[in-house]
Amino acid sequence: MSDVAAAAGVSPTTVSHALSGARTVNAATRVRILSVAHDLGYVPDRVASGLRRRRTGVVGLVGDNIAATPFAGRIIEGARQAGLEHDVLLMVGESGGDPGIEADLIALFLAQRVDGLLIARMYHQRVPRPSVPDDLPVVLVDAAPEKGWLVDAVVPNEAQIAAVACERLTREGHRDIAYVGTTDDTRAAHGRLLGVRSALGDAGIKLGDRRVAFCSSDAVGGRQAGGELLDQDDRPTAIICFNDQIAMGVMQAAARRAIPVPEGLSVIGIDDLHPVADALDPGLTTVALPHAQMGGRAMTRLIERIEGPRPGTDRSVQQLTGWLVERGSVAAPPAS
Repeated sequence: MSDVAAAAGVSPTTVSHALSGARTVNAATRVRILSVAHDLGYVPDRVASGLRRRRTGVVGLVGDNIAATPFAGRIIEGARQAGLEHDVLLMVGESGGDPGIEADLIALFLAQRVDGLLIARMYHQRVPRPSVPDDLPVVLVDAAPEKGWLVDAVVPNEAQIAAVACERLTREGHRDIAYVGTTDDTRAAHGRLLGVRSALGDAGIKLGDRRVAFCSSDAVGGRQAGGELLDQDDRPTAIICFNDQIAMGVMQAAARRAIPVPEGLSVIGIDDLHPVADALDPGLTTVALPHAQMGGRAMTRLIERIEGPRPGTDRSVQQLTGWLVERGSVAAPPAS
């Protein structure tokens, strides 16, 4: 900074103000300082700056299945982009779903004096409170806190996401609609089932027990559950699936029974999992989840907590909506 000041003919204090924007500096002087700093290759010392501000400019993100889940990249990219806008560096750690490893990662981030912490889940579920200082800002991503833990969270609006799938089918004229859900005990599982029941009810369609099946959250489960529904004498004309992998299994079950999609059966998923939805034939119509948006909103909220007064009992839960991604697996119901 002294070298920049000497070359620009100003004091080191003026250089500091010009580079940080903390105080107003004459526009021409600031331009001259920035030009000199660029020519000299000056890079601010984040550690020294952090010591002065009692901040490091670093945020930690702990995820449960980053390596194995395509959605993780979208969450991380959304958080990273939002952080860059505020000159915040994002550090990422993966626990593999192991609570012990997650606790170790959080301790490591705390040792690095992160300004705040993002805790992300790849599927909407509840998260227990970790061992962190009370004054450390924390925001959950695609996750909700266990009861009694007051913390900010950004989550998908599961009921709205399910309603988008229902509306697409009812708009096409379907009245006999089934739902394949997951046996996983998560907020996503409960929220989407409630959303389907509510949206179909609003359309005057009752989702009876015979039109609901549950299975594992993969194609194997989808084949089994889809087969059970399609083997009924009065099979449904359309099936909504908890996720795209289940939808893939349902479409496979239909193919084994020579039921063409979408002419004989419409199938719609939830997730917009590109390796699945794009690869199927026909391509899978699905409802996209706002993963990048959740990452960005969570980072923005965390920065607000870091820069503003630390919260007392006020916490926010932001619910973000999904949107329809049209491909080729939905059509009008077959003529009776």
